[in-house]
Amino acid sequence: MDIKGFQFSAVEAAIKKPGRKDLALIFSEVPAHACALFTTNAVKAAPVLLSMDRIKSGTAQVLVVNSGNANACTGEQGMVAARETSCLVAEGLGVSDDAVQISSTGVIGVQMPMDRIRAAIPAAINGLSSGTLDDIAQAIMTTDTFPKMETRCGQAEGVSYRVAGIAKGAGMIMPNMATMLSFIITDAAVEPDFLQQSFSRAVNRSFNAITVDGDTSTNDTCLIMANGMAGNPVINTESSEAVTVFEQLLSEVLLSLARQIVKDGEGATKFVEIRITGASSDADAKRAAMAVANSSLVKTAFFGQDANWGRIFAAVGYSGAEVDQSRLSLYFDTVCMAQNGIFAGNDAEARGTEVLKQKEFTVSVDLGIGNGTSTVYTSDLTHEYVSINADYRS
Repeated sequence: MDIKGFQFSAVEAAIKKPGRKDLALIFSEVPAHACALFTTNAVKAAPVLLSMDRIKSGTAQVLVVNSGNANACTGEQGMVAARETSCLVAEGLGVSDDAVQISSTGVIGVQMPMDRIRAAIPAAINGLSSGTLDDIAQAIMTTDTFPKMETRCGQAEGVSYRVAGIAKGAGMIMPNMATMLSFIITDAAVEPDFLQQSFSRAVNRSFNAITVDGDTSTNDTCLIMANGMAGNPVINTESSEAVTVFEQLLSEVLLSLARQIVKDGEGATKFVEIRITGASSDADAKRAAMAVANSSLVKTAFFGQDANWGRIFAAVGYSGAEVDQSRLSLYFDTVCMAQNGIFAGNDAEARGTEVLKQKEFTVSVDLGIGNGTSTVYTSDLTHEYVSINADYRS
């Protein structure tokens, strides 16, 4: 993948245990315009607090990220560890300390093994010329079963550029933000205010529209860096055609990563699109969609391939959205399960059960009240999810 001006490296620091790469760097050869969104959890990891403060400058040049340890709920010692890691990377690369963003994922409440990190950072810096973005995607995995990557190529006034991204996430996935890490890079030249606006819109359509288990983590981070080294005329709100292309490409990259996260939900066997239409507002539609997507009863029915449509209506009913049960309609793909709040009959249940046997399907609920719509993505809830999370720290 030819994305200009970025270098990558991943090494083994044995942060949690030996045998895999778990410390990684993304380095822009020049300072990049940058913005980020972070967890809304009131309990925030040390790297999140540090990065939230630094991103206010609107620029970044380096990302250092580790897996195996979240550096969350680690007090002042955790902040010291985050700052020292950042400082060591900055010194090794000859950049400002404030230009370093830092991110962590893994077990909460365990102090960072700084002796191992100190020892591994020189190798990470030395390896920048030979690493790939795929190396980073693999190094940030925890319970993920596959690395998550996506890339798109576009043009601005005849000059080609690329947008690429990676993500990790399988459990503790819930919007605002979805519990995950995601890092997006582009060599496009993009005006900073437009970058922020475009990025926020793309996140809302993707990472804020997925849920696996309703849990929001202490470490959620989604960061974008645009270094401009493609050499295109700067994309801003006055360049309407270039704006449209860039926003589409960015949204496609983020939505692909978001869908990959749901498909890799811990123990998941189903990928389900929840569509709500006919709500009194888009916000009401989102409330209803999230209630369905997060319902343990609904998700276990998906796993059991049980066309228990009543659980879905119940979730819509307690969601807080405006609901008139006499207007509710429900479909599994194209199979009508209920119309005007009434069951469509045994034949519908048989055909609906066949839909639920698929690995991917859509659940559509029309509230019949207004024009509000929302789409979210979720998975089923399985025995394997319990097994994974009962053993996570071992």
